Amino acid sequence: MSVEVSRLDNGLHVVTHAMPHLETTALGIWVKAGARDELPEENGIAHFLEHMAFKGTKRRNAQAIAEEIESAGGEINAATGMETTTYYARVLKNDWKLALDILSDIFLHSTLDEDELERERDVILQEIAAAKDQPDDLVFDLAQAASYGDHPLGRSILGPARLVETMTRSQIVAWRDRNYWASRIVVCAAGNISHGALRTETEKLFGHLHQGHAPQRHSPVFAAESHTEQKPLDQTHIVLGFPAPNYRDPRIYQLQVLSSILGGGMSSRLFQEVREKRGLCYSVFSFGTSYEDVGQLGIYAATSPDNTPELIDVSSSVMMSMGDQVTGKEVDRAKAQLKASLVMNLESASSRADQIARQFLAFGKIPDMSTLMERISAVTPDDVKALAHDIFSDHKPSMSAVGQLGLLDSHAAIAARFVKG
Repeated sequence: MSVEVSRLDNGLHVVTHAMPHLETTALGIWVKAGARDELPEENGIAHFLEHMAFKGTKRRNAQAIAEEIESAGGEINAATGMETTTYYARVLKNDWKLALDILSDIFLHSTLDEDELERERDVILQEIAAAKDQPDDLVFDLAQAASYGDHPLGRSILGPARLVETMTRSQIVAWRDRNYWASRIVVCAAGNISHGALRTETEKLFGHLHQGHAPQRHSPVFAAESHTEQKPLDQTHIVLGFPAPNYRDPRIYQLQVLSSILGGGMSSRLFQEVREKRGLCYSVFSFGTSYEDVGQLGIYAATSPDNTPELIDVSSSVMMSMGDQVTGKEVDRAKAQLKASLVMNLESASSRADQIARQFLAFGKIPDMSTLMERISAVTPDDVKALAHDIFSDHKPSMSAVGQLGLLDSHAAIAARFVKG
């Protein structure tokens, strides 16, 4: 695996994974700045800035940005997360310079035109309204708040409508200037591309950026609150969350195996017990969400209001069972799924670029694939049982729910099913 890394004088890093057999290149700009770097009154501003980047620069208007990349048969997009923001493109191998030029232009030179800002404000407000109309989106926003309270991780990435309605250009510029610094940026590419050529071009486009410093973040305390919203729906959507290892914790591999066994596929315990054996719901799964300093293991399910009590009974029993018995067969199956996922990502230039850029932002290096495989292989049933016991038996869960809630047990009653001693 030919991964190369260079550091520019201003602290920006260039990372590439050469895949010379491909006819395409995926590349982008990953910056260690996201929703958790917003002040309370700025909630939603990172996402707003990401939208505005495509609305025109000093050299290109919004239409020209879209036409120029698509005229070359390429794709361009962006995404805002809690801890990172990404601007990325995929093009034919000979068009990577065009893609990088457009990406750098929208990243560095967006004009944030006032008329465009007003139009995009309306688009984002519609996006916020749509999320509130989707119970499976809303329940996860409520889950973040239930887990992390007033901490930035407890807020929606989109932000509340009341703040988005009044955000100004000067606020957006101020946030960008506070966060888009060279030392937080990785320009990354995977595919048919020369590392030296990308480094040279990146130096031309980004070499003037101020180095800046790392994000000044503070860690949250797991809030274990309950956030619910009554709605006249045919299904009740529920999320239960527990504190779990962050992505720097060596137990992160145990967490991934645990989540896979619990609710990671059709063979998982939750799927088999809740859906296959009892037919209580159509959708049920577990998830592990890890940040640089905290993590969360949770489950999601949606069921008819009448089935809510039994769903909670069965799901809580399944979770608690993880601390008592985990078989070698289950662990081997989960490890095989994790390894396959890592290998499959190697076959996609876009997935590989995203993977190595995020690894570098997280760890300052890119772990060798063989090392990752070894760490997954090292996970034992006893490891998984110990982590499950720590998570489910020693912590009060957070809870969120959307729908008809009349038969849903109180948060205290649900929490009592987990905390022992």
